[in-house]
Amino acid sequence: MRQVEPIQRMTEELAKLPGIGRKSAQRLAYHLAAIPLEDVQALAQALAQGRADIKLCLQCGNYTAEELCSVCADPKRRQDVLCVVRDPRDVAAMERMHDYQGLYHVLHGILSPMDGIGPGDIRIKELMERLENGGVQEIILATNPDIEGEATASYIARLVKPLGVKVTRIAHGVPVGSDLEYTDEVTLAKAMEGRREL
Repeated sequence: MRQVEPIQRMTEELAKLPGIGRKSAQRLAYHLAAIPLEDVQALAQALAQGRADIKLCLQCGNYTAEELCSVCADPKRRQDVLCVVRDPRDVAAMERMHDYQGLYHVLHGILSPMDGIGPGDIRIKELMERLENGGVQEIILATNPDIEGEATASYIARLVKPLGVKVTRIAHGVPVGSDLEYTDEVTLAKAMEGRREL
């Protein structure tokens, strides 16, 4: 049975969202078709207005509705440590841990020559400008432990070391609560490399 054309259109648009497959998109489209039009309009308005209000923090590149994000605007944050991450979702993940008290630098991507993404396509120039202004004593490279994330971290480390800024990399390894027998070889190798004395 063919879908009603407006539901098909909604399904196609919803399926473009990350993590939403075709069946989930179809369920959402049918749900939206069943709720009052005012609720759908409120959702659409919240999405459109929210997107219009979001901008990049002038200092770190995180999402914000102000000139500076809440992290950069917080005078209690350490100004001498920068955690370099791929995108704003990574800032949110780091903030959930409540242990890190420094600032961030959001790259908005990673180096990926296969996809045509080079150093000029992500916020490396802005990172170097922040470091050259002084005050930062350590950068923590917190890109993902995949090929592109490792390449990005290595590239940035090579650029930063001549500045005399300490460069560290987040540790990678076996997740807490998992079983070794189900852990892949690359993760185990990283865990062995990052081992520490007790």
